[in-house]
Amino acid sequence: MESQTVKSNIVLILDYGSQYTHLITRRIRSLSIFSLCISGTSSLKSITDLNPSVIILSGGPHSVHSPDAPSFPDGFVEYVEKNGVFVLGICYGLQLIVQKLGGEVAIGEKQEYGRMVIEVVKDCGGLFGGKKIGDKQVVWMSHGDEAVKLPNGFEVVARSEQGAVAAMENPNKRFYGLQYHPEVTHSPEGMETLRHFLLNICGVEAGWKMKDVMEEEIKVIRSMVGPQDHVICALSGGVDSTVAATLVHKAIGDRLHCVFVDNGLLRYKEQERVMETFERDLHLPVTCVDASVQFLSELKGVTDPEKKRKIIGKEFIAIFDAFANGLQKKFGRKPTYLVQGTLYPDVIESCPPPGSGRTHSHTIKSHHNVGGLPKDMKLKLIEPLKLLFKDEVRELGKILDVPVSFLKRHPFPGPGLAVRIPGDVTQGNALDILRQVDEIFIQAIKDAGIYDEIWQAFAVFLPVKTTGVQGDQRTHSNAVALRAVTSQDGMTADWYYFEHKFLDDVSRKICNSVRGVNRVCLDITSKPPSTIEWE
Repeated sequence: MESQTVKSNIVLILDYGSQYTHLITRRIRSLSIFSLCISGTSSLKSITDLNPSVIILSGGPHSVHSPDAPSFPDGFVEYVEKNGVFVLGICYGLQLIVQKLGGEVAIGEKQEYGRMVIEVVKDCGGLFGGKKIGDKQVVWMSHGDEAVKLPNGFEVVARSEQGAVAAMENPNKRFYGLQYHPEVTHSPEGMETLRHFLLNICGVEAGWKMKDVMEEEIKVIRSMVGPQDHVICALSGGVDSTVAATLVHKAIGDRLHCVFVDNGLLRYKEQERVMETFERDLHLPVTCVDASVQFLSELKGVTDPEKKRKIIGKEFIAIFDAFANGLQKKFGRKPTYLVQGTLYPDVIESCPPPGSGRTHSHTIKSHHNVGGLPKDMKLKLIEPLKLLFKDEVRELGKILDVPVSFLKRHPFPGPGLAVRIPGDVTQGNALDILRQVDEIFIQAIKDAGIYDEIWQAFAVFLPVKTTGVQGDQRTHSNAVALRAVTSQDGMTADWYYFEHKFLDDVSRKICNSVRGVNRVCLDITSKPPSTIEWE
């Protein structure tokens, strides 16, 4: 999916920091239109190289009056007008258009947050299709500033109940604006507005299909990898790396060499279960390397989450290098590429909030696939899924005939159980305890028939001792936490509402079956404010 393959029909989103920006990308893709999100402060060349047909300016937490408020680059307006590019500003994006094109934005007398009713004030075949003056709809607002004077040539299309500009347009310049967020479900008619804008106003063709993604990515891989080159793929046992491996295998065949590393941080019997699936169902050429002693010795005594990630990333690369050396002896040619199952949310979360003063965004956490690799890594990366969301990867996997049961597996982090044991992962028998607790929890979820309702579920070993009473004796043992969330792509998540009886049964079984545990807690925090994993 190199930019030139989608440039004639791409919808480009300039991200100004809204928590909903990724949703715009997803909603547009659900219309079978390819969309891509880049930083709102990207250079003009970064934008023109993609040659988009539509540009959407996202919302954001900033005020256009702030001295460090992010903005599109110099020459942006001239570029879009000269090339006939349609522009839609959402929330902060609308205010940016107003300010930069000669209008006026002021602090609103009444701020608007949450559900609001807006009313059409102009008969239009524009933003709202055939809606008439007086038509109303509920939308989701989130702004303190408001447009008080529109630039020349712009008209107000809709206003809020409080009189603020809710929608504006200038069809001649191809500039449009919505003060609310059409991408969220709290704006019930928002998707229809986006669909109408892109298909009917902008004339974008809805022809983006996952089969096209597969075929295009195969071409990219073949053009990147020489006819004599060999490639290593790091298989984790998760959906992402497996789909990535299957895709690359389809592209270059037996010149792909997969390696599954047991780093000592895997789930209960994960090595046996995963290797059986690879050999029986996927027919991938996989070598298993047991490096648990190597990893755990390097992690001993390390408590900082980022340092743990960096160590794990470094050790993985050392193993891949050693594996590559072995292949060189066998084939007389050392592999030069490493395949990873990096996804779009990994890239987004490891990159920058505009207006932060950084050229790359504030890192929520460094992902193993993105931020844990050493700078002097000798292998070049192939990341065929880096522009896809998890549900899109699963769709691609179906096309590649990866078993559905495998595609439904919950995500598992690259650093494994290291991010589910705050502090030193080698402390006592924390890993063994966590594996047992996690196995009981996941099996109970499967037995209850709710595994597919949950995005991700797992147990966490808490580095605290608590007092208990077991077998008529006082105990001072470990506490564990259970976490289960629902989500579409991992960018945001809500905790899963278990039935009380289920929790009661699981808690009793854990305390009765796992020696060293006398307390079970439930994590009921959404994302945000927390992340899904604990570290």
